[in-house]
Amino acid sequence: QVRLVESGGGLVQAGGSLRLSCALSGRTSSSYDMAWFRQAPGKEREFVAHISGTTTDYTYLANSVKGRFTISRDNAKNTVYLQMNSLKPEETAIYYCAAAPRPTYGTRRYAVENYDYWGQGTQVTVSS
Repeated sequence: QVRLVESGGGLVQAGGSLRLSCALSGRTSSSYDMAWFRQAPGKEREFVAHISGTTTDYTYLANSVKGRFTISRDNAKNTVYLQMNSLKPEETAIYYCAAAPRPTYGTRRYAVENYDYWGQGTQVTVSS
């Protein structure tokens, strides 16, 4: 069983920064594809960022966060990070970490149903 635990959320002013962490435990592999999603109240869960489980660590970001967010991983620590800069009030949401035990390609990277394992989420609140 794979367990994901997010941390690092909190309250920040608009324009501020936060770094989210996702710790993996259990039957995990550095080859897992990992992603971050977010869900605001009354809205569907949406894709934020993806990092491949290969040595090349290809990354993909939603257009709305490009230039401001960065996803990275430290396989020695079994941890995935989401660095968020220049945060906006509309990005207030619960942020979830997800894992897929297989390579994902194309638009499947952005699909909630592609990921087998999810964390409990961490709240990010951006005040105006």
